[in-house]
Amino acid sequence: MRFVKENNECCSASRGRISVPKPEKAEFPDSAKAVGGLHKERLIVVHGGEFEMGTDAPDGFPSDGEGPVRKVTVRSFRISPYAVTNAEFGAFVRETGYVTEAERFGWSYVFHLLVSPSTLQKVKNVPRQVPWWLVVEGAYWAKPEGPDSTIDERLDHPVVHISWNDANAYCEWSGTRLPTEAEWEYAARGGLAGKTYPWGDLLKPDGKHMCNIWQGKFPDKNNASDGYVGTAPVNAYEPNGYGLYNMSGNVWEWCADWFSPLYHQTTSTMNPYYNKPTGKRSMRGGSYLCHRSYCNRYRIAARSGNTPDSSTGNAGFRVVADME
Repeated sequence: MRFVKENNECCSASRGRISVPKPEKAEFPDSAKAVGGLHKERLIVVHGGEFEMGTDAPDGFPSDGEGPVRKVTVRSFRISPYAVTNAEFGAFVRETGYVTEAERFGWSYVFHLLVSPSTLQKVKNVPRQVPWWLVVEGAYWAKPEGPDSTIDERLDHPVVHISWNDANAYCEWSGTRLPTEAEWEYAARGGLAGKTYPWGDLLKPDGKHMCNIWQGKFPDKNNASDGYVGTAPVNAYEPNGYGLYNMSGNVWEWCADWFSPLYHQTTSTMNPYYNKPTGKRSMRGGSYLCHRSYCNRYRIAARSGNTPDSSTGNAGFRVVADME
């Protein structure tokens, strides 16, 4: 097994310069072909307004540019109540023949505890700084843990191994777009002001799990007390005040902006959008791998980024649309 130097955040991994033989056209599961795609009428209207964006809390990551807190105004928009599912992405692929970047590159990153023993034996490359990510040949959205895996029982789970470029292609097909960071955070707050999570400040109010994150000692023991080791259905747990599910945990969600720690210092307070290319696109919400001990980024104000061609087993997206 060869270790590959990796300089990105421990909660994600970038495609970088790893190269493996490209496969022939990837197999497409019949189970995903028969399910319809996203209907724009299902999007939830979020009325625009002013809110306090970002955080100055001590548990934040200043290097990510989570603050300073400032008042931001966003216009009204419509947003999906949940992340795009395997079924919905399957409909897109069925209609268009789209091939994801994970398929074109021939591999994607899979968390080490999720692969089968036979797949693990075939792994040749591992990022040195985030060795829990395995370079799995043949892993892509329809075979999320490698060639011997399937999404047959996960059609209502968020699609993963989706790059920013893949997500943008889906948006073009469905007549939607990716949310800006400001829109995403405004929606995630669900009408609450200054709270840590979409439901309040306590991670587990009255001991109740509210999101899908790591439970145990990362990265080797996940007791899954929240009900899931990997992804959860997109409508798992309670929605926030706007009726939106899983704005914390489950999968990272791509946003439209380029990622920069200077976001709050340089973007407008009116419909902010960071449009200067930085090599990374923004991601929000954290994932099922986030744990307070190393990646406390399932907080609303937390931010991260990755290269637009990168794909991992914990990265997906949800869509928005402008008001007509």
